Amino acid sequence: METLSERADALEKQLSDELDRRFIPVRSNLYTSGERDPRLPLEVKSDAPEYKGKKFNMGHDARLPKMPDKPTLLDFFELRMAPATHLLQSATHALKAGCDEKIIMACLVHDIAVSMFIRGDHGYWGAQLLEPYVSEEVSWAIRAHQVLRFYPDEKYGYAYPDLYVKFFGPDYEVEPYIARAYPKICNHKWYETARLITVNDIYSFDPNMSVSLDPFRDIVARNFRQPEEGLGWDDSTSSHMWRTINWPTRFL
Repeated sequence: METLSERADALEKQLSDELDRRFIPVRSNLYTSGERDPRLPLEVKSDAPEYKGKKFNMGHDARLPKMPDKPTLLDFFELRMAPATHLLQSATHALKAGCDEKIIMACLVHDIAVSMFIRGDHGYWGAQLLEPYVSEEVSWAIRAHQVLRFYPDEKYGYAYPDLYVKFFGPDYEVEPYIARAYPKICNHKWYETARLITVNDIYSFDPNMSVSLDPFRDIVARNFRQPEEGLGWDDSTSSHMWRTINWPTRFL
């Protein structure tokens, strides 16, 4: 008897074969840079013989789980995000510590760009992605945590992460733009909000901690302005980013 795993593999191959027959998915240069020289001609050439009779993908990629017509933040968590364990652990720490809901919300989404969009400068990308839908304080704090995670603060019990020594080496120095931003952030009225993201961030890598989205659904409902049209379709300043995450292999 065919196992569930074998059926899933067969379905995935069927979808992939169907996509190959009908539509051509395209990876943007950013997604392949480093694996290949970005100065080379684009991987996909519209006049290539192997593409004759096919159409370029301009919507949903059949290899991905289909999003609802009006996707919510939680739909993106469940259908477009790498396992959100770290984010859920961070938000859980903030919840158990009795933090304000704005802090819990910020912790829940502080690394959203890492999990489903772009890693580099993830605090800046995440803040831009979320700005139309969360309070100004929360989006500012998400942007600022990108900087504060490199700087200890004894008052809040935040030390430079041992993981960073492991990841980047003991002699790593931040880039000048990070160093320039630090004193400005320290003197900002919302410093504590950003600092509490880093406090709840550093302890959120426990492989044995069980977490779920369920405790945060009501918090999201109160602190995230879900557009009626669905994320990506509401013409906000970051709609194009949500559409790209939803449909990442469109030709244009």
